[in-house]
Amino acid sequence: MADKLTLLQKKLDYNFKNITFLKNALTHSSYINEFKNAKCNERMEFLGDSVLSVVVSEYIYNHLKNSDEGDLSKIRASVVCEDGLVKIANELSLGEYLYLSRGEDLNGGRKRKSILSDATEAVFAAIFLDGGIEEAKKVILKFTIKYINEYSGKNPKEFDYKTKLQEFVQNEGKEVRYEPLSESGPDHDKHFVFRVLIDDIPYGDGEGTSKKKAEQAAAKIACEKLVK
Repeated sequence: MADKLTLLQKKLDYNFKNITFLKNALTHSSYINEFKNAKCNERMEFLGDSVLSVVVSEYIYNHLKNSDEGDLSKIRASVVCEDGLVKIANELSLGEYLYLSRGEDLNGGRKRKSILSDATEAVFAAIFLDGGIEEAKKVILKFTIKYINEYSGKNPKEFDYKTKLQEFVQNEGKEVRYEPLSESGPDHDKHFVFRVLIDDIPYGDGEGTSKKKAEQAAAKIACEKLVK
């Protein structure tokens, strides 16, 4: 794994002074069930989420001067959401470097969106802890600027399907609501399914690793059917 971590550092364009930070960032909670002395990345994920948000917020605030607060929030959300983080993880082939339990590995954990997005945040935290905010900023912007530019060139409401659907049904004099269908999985890997109904008529079922993401997925399906 040492040689692989060297390769990952090259992809990140950052060399760790303390490689333990990177190892911890790549360690999924399932791994510590088999290797008791290991530390999982959950706390680092928490920190990385904040570091990522600050860096992206500062950049779009300084560079998208014609965007209002609502648009800035939607652009940031599109970049730092699970799907956005998975894109970065795939660029890095991050799944190849993860420390997972045997069971999680066999069950496809290296490709699971929730695990990849959490690990990406944890890696950003690792760089912040090892080198400070300026080093973290360099790496984060290296992987996010192209997506910021992509999303800022479009109408941000395209990425907020719940808002888009809500505006549509209001114009039609109708009501929309979201109905939970199921919740499964352990605490570190929850899976939700929600149904969107308009005037109590179902228009789609959405899945996600949080209630909000499942509702957004359901709203997207309804928008594709109804909103032109």
